[in-house]
Amino acid sequence: MLVIPAGNSKDNCDGVTRRDLLRVGGSAMFGLSLPALLEAQAARAASGEEARYGGPGFGKAKHVILLYLQGGPSHLDLWDPKENVPDNVKSVFKNIDTKVPGVKFTENLPNLAAVNDKMTLIRSMSYTPVGLFNHTAAIYQMLTGYTADKVSPSGQLEPPSPKDFPNFGCHITKEKPPTVPMLPYVMMPRPLQESSVIGKAGTAGFLGRAYDPYYLYPTGGDMDMKKMNNINVDDLKLRKEIPLSRLERRARLRDRINSGLQELDKAVEGYALDKYYGKALSLILSGRAREAFDLGAEKKELRTRYGNNTFGDCCLLARRLIEAGTRVVEVNWPKVANSDNHSWDVHQGLTKRMKDQNSPMLDAGLAALVSDLDERGLLDETLVVAVGEFGRSPKRGVSTSGNTNSNDGRDHWPYCYTAAVAGAGIKRGFIYGKSDKTASSPIENPVHPMDLLATIYHSVGLNPRRTVFNHLNQPREMVKADAITGILS
Repeated sequence: MLVIPAGNSKDNCDGVTRRDLLRVGGSAMFGLSLPALLEAQAARAASGEEARYGGPGFGKAKHVILLYLQGGPSHLDLWDPKENVPDNVKSVFKNIDTKVPGVKFTENLPNLAAVNDKMTLIRSMSYTPVGLFNHTAAIYQMLTGYTADKVSPSGQLEPPSPKDFPNFGCHITKEKPPTVPMLPYVMMPRPLQESSVIGKAGTAGFLGRAYDPYYLYPTGGDMDMKKMNNINVDDLKLRKEIPLSRLERRARLRDRINSGLQELDKAVEGYALDKYYGKALSLILSGRAREAFDLGAEKKELRTRYGNNTFGDCCLLARRLIEAGTRVVEVNWPKVANSDNHSWDVHQGLTKRMKDQNSPMLDAGLAALVSDLDERGLLDETLVVAVGEFGRSPKRGVSTSGNTNSNDGRDHWPYCYTAAVAGAGIKRGFIYGKSDKTASSPIENPVHPMDLLATIYHSVGLNPRRTVFNHLNQPREMVKADAITGILS
């Protein structure tokens, strides 16, 4: 450990006392080897691998907004309803026409029915579960592109670990950081969660904590529909006791110290410490993030259009963030995956919960987001994805995952479900894939969650199979899948 005394004077130009020490570096850093990583990156650049990859929709997305519907929405009761099927399969809700001729939604989605000409519906999401019948394991697969090593009989996993595969947004912001002083990746309004497993699939994992999202988790319970009014971003502004001039002097002092430590700089150059420091400093000084978080700057009418609830406020805030330069926003459904009231995990009480609680929130928030982005000219450069970890069983009242289900409930169903996608080269008013007559399985163009993840990478201009290196310096593909080019133009 290198120790630099602060000097003999009572105060330096920075106001640091003689007791303060600047400690730089650490033996752990010197023990890390990066040759294989640097060699692979150089070889890839030399071969033009990234330059050769492309196709429809490649690189059209400057921003990504993922509305992650943790809990598993019932596709049959939302956007893939069926007619002429047994009563225990048919939705209890009426079907309605949509803006796209021949496409039906249920009465739960009147606002989305009016704007579905701006999006693609993938009605053939599907995978065969191997320990993925429960929420956390399935969420991990959807958001990282990999299945977890350890899954308990209940489907739950170990807590988040530095060895985890990175969340998709962390890969994106590492390879394509924002071009303005802005938070690269924001996750809100609560962690991904099933029971006591909190935050799995929501970290940068082996990429390192420098690439973790900015976690915006305001105080307030999951049933507090006004919790986004409690946003506190004090860490994005200067403390009162640190004037701007003092912070700038600190930065200059740090630069002078670094300039005299060539060997140390060489040892840690792979960690881009100067880059991280510079980004943090410019973010604080610019005030851009603080302004983006100010939902009070929006008109009351617009907030009402988004739903005036936690999910709607998050959708509106997502628009404000990408408008300010944030690259990726993930809005997690504001209720624990396996829970009641507002949760998509409708093992019982489906009729009331979907009619009065979760569906109105989704309908208002997603519809307003898509139309608002389009009206502002932002949809063409923003990829919007709404998806959960699976759908719900075609038959009500049956058990598919070991859970108990009432006659007014549906169990987990990964074999067939729906994702909604819009913006950034996504075809408008389009249906991709087709489910069978009971929405039990795809009969056209099955799409694995990894394919959807690959499409997100493709849309931001990254080869989905790009090589990255894990914590053991082992090569891994970002995802072992290819983009769904059939939904791209």
